This record gives sequence, C-alpha cells and structure tokens, in this order.
Amino acid sequence: MKKGVFLTITAYFIWGILLFYWKLLANVPAYEILCHRMVWSLVFTATILTFRRRWNWLNQLRENPRILISFIFSAAVLSVNWFVFIWAVNSGFILDSSLGYFINPLISVLLGVIVLKEKLRTGQKIAVFIAAIGVAYLTFKYGKFPWIAMTLALTFGTYGLLRKTAGLNSVEGLNVESAFMYIPAFGFILYFGFTGQSAFVYAGWTLSLLLILSGVITAIPLILFAAGARRIPLSMVGFIHYITPTLHFFIGLFAYHEPLSQSRLVGFIIIWIALIIYSVEGVHKNLSRSSDLTHVTRLSYLISSLSAFSIPSAL
Repeated sequence: MKKGVFLTITAYFIWGILLFYWKLLANVPAYEILCHRMVWSLVFTATILTFRRRWNWLNQLRENPRILISFIFSAAVLSVNWFVFIWAVNSGFILDSSLGYFINPLISVLLGVIVLKEKLRTGQKIAVFIAAIGVAYLTFKYGKFPWIAMTLALTFGTYGLLRKTAGLNSVEGLNVESAFMYIPAFGFILYFGFTGQSAFVYAGWTLSLLLILSGVITAIPLILFAAGARRIPLSMVGFIHYITPTLHFFIGLFAYHEPLSQSRLVGFIIIWIALIIYSVEGVHKNLSRSSDLTHVTRLSYLISSLSAFSIPSAL
C-alpha cells in the first residue's frame, strides 16, 4: 500500500511540475513541440517494450484489428489535448488549464451517461449541476466561454473513455498512439528543417535535447502511475488526482503571476465545491459497497475498479 501511494503521488507530482519543463520551450512553437513529443514518445516507449521484452500484445492487435480503430481516435484526441495544453502553458493560461483538469472528472461522468448509458447518482447530479453553474458564471463574467478549460476536460475525458475500452496497458497503448502520430509528426519535423523553421535544428543543442527528452517525460510518470494505481484503492487514486491541477493552479498564480480576479476566484470555488461533493459521494459509495463484500471479493472489486480507471497520459 505505501509503495503504491508513493508511486502514484510521484506520478501526479511530476505531471504537476512539468509546467516548468514546457516553459523552458516557450520560444518553440507549440505545434513543433507537439510533433517532437509524438516522435520521441514512440522511440522511448518502443525502447521500454524492447527492454522488457513485451511485444506479445501485437498478437492481440492482429487477432482484433478493431482495437486499432479505437487507437486512431484516441491518438487524435490525445494530439488535441497535448497541443492545447502546451500552447496554454506557454501563452500564459496555466490557470485555465488547471480548471480543465479540475472539471475533467465531472466531464468523465457525463460521458459515461451519454456514451455508456450509465445512470447518475444523486450526489453526482448535484456535483455536475454545480459545476455547470461555475462554468456559466465564468462565461458570463468574462463574456466568453472558457474554451481552454473545456477543451482540455472534454479531450481528456474522451481519451479516458476510449482507453477504458481499448484493451491495452498504458505503455503499450501510448506506443500504438505514438505510432499513428509518428508519420505526420515526422513529416512536419522534416518540413520545418528544410524550410529553416526548425528550433530543433537551428536553436542550439540545449533546446534540441529538451525536445528529445519530451518523450521521456511523457512516459516516465505514466509508468509510475500504472505501477502505483494497481496497489491502492480507486478512491485514493481519485483524491491523489487533484495534486496535478492544484499544482498547476499555484504555479500559475505564484510562479508565473497569472491574474486571478475576485470573480474568477469565485468561479474556481464553485467548481471546487462541486468536486468536493463528487469526491465525498464517490468515497462513501465505494465504502458502502465494499463493506458488504468478503475480503477476497472486496479485493477483486478494487482491482476491477482500478482497471476501469482512465490512464492520464494526456498531460
């Protein structure tokens, strides 16, 4: 249990402070960072799978090609999420991005209702309703829809939904997604180089190294999360999840001095109230359900719950 908590907290902490890494690449266009992240993620995940001798899952793809269709869509959604997040961080919208990942659990609940025909419990209905009030409040106060936050929340939620039914583990899945993204990404990298627009070629070895390591920093917290989440209850994973957007919020506010007006703070507080209701209701439901189970059945229940938890490799 202690090891699982440590690994999971470490993963979410790394995702939280990766803002500083992307800021080091602030002079590189977001679309070029995105292309390099795609290419080097493929290289790094392929290296890990080769080192671990874990290529047997390719037989699963041969036997069931429909899995590839799911990964085409998840790769597309992941690309949008990565691009918007990197652009937001380097354009001074860290607080907006943090709001998106605060909202994400509630968006995932709604997607479950719409796509999987799941039913909302009373506490979930109240949480979603309050969150909707928060989004409407922010829209009204600023005169524009919080599109950065909602785009991140929707793409992250959709990605989680697709990965929930994809049938591959985190590293294997990211490898397939990176493979789909590799061809267009590598093509754009070549184009940037031939047209003299490539920061990778012309901006010095430091930026080049940072772009190469973007694949490493994508995969490492993902591996830590996968190892940690298997060892702890789903409810604990849910609480630890909020480390990342909380770090984003405070980093944006205190490290990069993004403006937080009173009205904007009110909008965040409304969303936070919704999340508290959602989290408390979820924990209470899980505890009530597990209290009726035997020790072995309870363990099985927790494992099945964890397997349904979406892997947050989008960060």
